[in-house]
Amino acid sequence: MSRIEVVAPNLKFRLSGVTSTIIQLVPVQARTIGIATLGPGLPDGLPKMRWWQVPGLLRKPASGRKRIWHARRNTEMVAGLFLRSILRAPLHLLFTSAAQRKHKPFTKWLIRRMEAVIATSARSGSYLEVPHQVVMHGVDLDVFHPPASAEDDFTASGLPGRFAIGCFGRIREQKGTDLFVDAMIELLPGYPEWTAVITGRVTAENLPFAKTLKERVEAAGLSDRILFLGEVPDVKVWFRRVSLYVAPSRNEGFGLTPLEAMASRTAVVASDAGAYAEMIVPGETGAVVPAGDGARLTAVIQPYLADPKLAEAHGLNALAHVRKNFPLAREAEAIARVYDRLWLVQ
Repeated sequence: MSRIEVVAPNLKFRLSGVTSTIIQLVPVQARTIGIATLGPGLPDGLPKMRWWQVPGLLRKPASGRKRIWHARRNTEMVAGLFLRSILRAPLHLLFTSAAQRKHKPFTKWLIRRMEAVIATSARSGSYLEVPHQVVMHGVDLDVFHPPASAEDDFTASGLPGRFAIGCFGRIREQKGTDLFVDAMIELLPGYPEWTAVITGRVTAENLPFAKTLKERVEAAGLSDRILFLGEVPDVKVWFRRVSLYVAPSRNEGFGLTPLEAMASRTAVVASDAGAYAEMIVPGETGAVVPAGDGARLTAVIQPYLADPKLAEAHGLNALAHVRKNFPLAREAEAIARVYDRLWLVQ
């Protein structure tokens, strides 16, 4: 504990986009600062505090400066305030906001009590009523990378077709899975070389939704070309196997999958939910459509199916764009500058 200067709490059991951010970012941060996670549902390889070590937060680390409590959820802001205001722990409180909506009164109250605030996109920052800095998420370019072996080729999957188009993530209306399925039902009969691949978990409340989608596919006679793979052991290889990735979310916090696809040298068509529009260069790395507009989504996907070389060219551009603008190390460096400013405050 004497070496830990930043705590990244993860006070949620279920895997979420915030949890994924912590899992990817903390190992990079740990190369240069003393940082530890706190909470359930995190892999063993991360630097961690144990619950019995929490009383150690009541003392400053060996450096003599206050620790930073880097919250990303309301529960974590509440915990930080309790530690600082009630238990008098010497902490600086920092909050990262990815929300793309107006904050509720209690959330606003919490945010006003943070000493610094980060927004993960310009759009999320537009909903904040306090000074903040925009630091967009990055992607680990060692983990998400272009095809490097025969296993990364779509033919290695054993599925039909020469080219694949993918939609990954939890299967539910918010993610726009139905919009993707409808687009594929309309387009695939005209493009027999393409196969659509859908991966992701279906929670109990979304089982009827997923069942309806599969029934639509079956009624269209496309069950062998629009494939629901469920949760796959390694989704990273699928980003490399598809020629076009589609992120049709109706609403999103930030949304990392377009970056993961582009880092895999894959072109992306996405809605303007979350920070998608701030990641993609239309006409160069992919395309952006209004969230919830199924007709526009279908129209924008069609040129890629008609010309796989277009998908290939935009995939190459996407890789260069992500390498220049969205490496994970760049995110870590920007956050470190926020930490440094906090440490100037005694």
